[in-house]
Amino acid sequence: MSNVKINQNVDLSDYKGVCVIAQQHNGRVLPVSLELIGKGRKLSDITGSQLHVVILGNKIDKTVEEISYYGADKIFYYEHNLLENYSTDAYTKVVSEFLIENKPEIVVFGATSIGRDFAPRVAARIGTGLTADCTSLDIDENDGKLLQTRPAFGGNLMATIICPVNRPQMATVRPGVMEKPERVKKVSEIKKMIPNLSKDDIMTKTVDIIIGMIKKASLIDADVIVAGGRGVGSKEGFKLLEQLADALGGVVGASRAAVDSEWIDQSRQVGQTGQTVRPKLYIACGISGAIQHLTGMGESECIISINKNPNAPIMKSSHLAIEGDLFKVIPEIIKEINFAKEQK
Repeated sequence: MSNVKINQNVDLSDYKGVCVIAQQHNGRVLPVSLELIGKGRKLSDITGSQLHVVILGNKIDKTVEEISYYGADKIFYYEHNLLENYSTDAYTKVVSEFLIENKPEIVVFGATSIGRDFAPRVAARIGTGLTADCTSLDIDENDGKLLQTRPAFGGNLMATIICPVNRPQMATVRPGVMEKPERVKKVSEIKKMIPNLSKDDIMTKTVDIIIGMIKKASLIDADVIVAGGRGVGSKEGFKLLEQLADALGGVVGASRAAVDSEWIDQSRQVGQTGQTVRPKLYIACGISGAIQHLTGMGESECIISINKNPNAPIMKSSHLAIEGDLFKVIPEIIKEINFAKEQK
């Protein structure tokens, strides 16, 4: 175990600008990276500073070019064959060295499995703090510090955290909570970098990459989500929701109550202590609509709720509310969907 020395007596004036650590997979930029670039642009405009983006990979020039249309002032593209697949050691080394040399005031990562893995290591390496799983970022109008807001105490309250002494101010941000920006005409400057990286820097070896059911389980990228709550009643009840999701080409989500009852895996949880989503269609089945859940899906384009209780909070937050037994309503919806498909 190594001892981490936290910076003392840091000259805050040495640190300027906002930096987004973008992520890509197989040459495809993750949506959270674009969301953070949009938010980073707003933060840099407030602070009167530049927005820089750092992205790591190998032969992803087209991906980097696509990112350049979303408002960053400069993109630092680190290209190396050892960065083709994610490695904790490689990513930590490259990003840490960039931050030490360039001294941005604010650094944000997406709170994906990768971001959650190496962001804390970067923070430890450079001797600063890290606020994890933020749902909101803002600038204090009095002293210019980054206000980092995240759920606390099981999502029962929101805590706003500041980093008054050390720099950079670092945070991981939950995917889906920021709005994706529109493409702009002004193209970012792209600076291709060759990192000082060798096999000796990497202590692990990737033997194989198994994709499995990751795509099916993804809530963040889904256009259609069929979510179940306490009203689904059991693990078997979710099979009906899976049928509806399959008919619509979507995925299944859940409220915390369903996850706590062990009817479905925690990776499917939507809400303040789960994932924040913005699908085109969100169908809430047997979900009462506690504020913690509404926070995670309230930005959906169209919300349909199915509930026996007409006074459930979710009914008032929906574009279309269906009062009824979900086990009677959903089969009828599936029947109509299949009929419509047969007519094409």
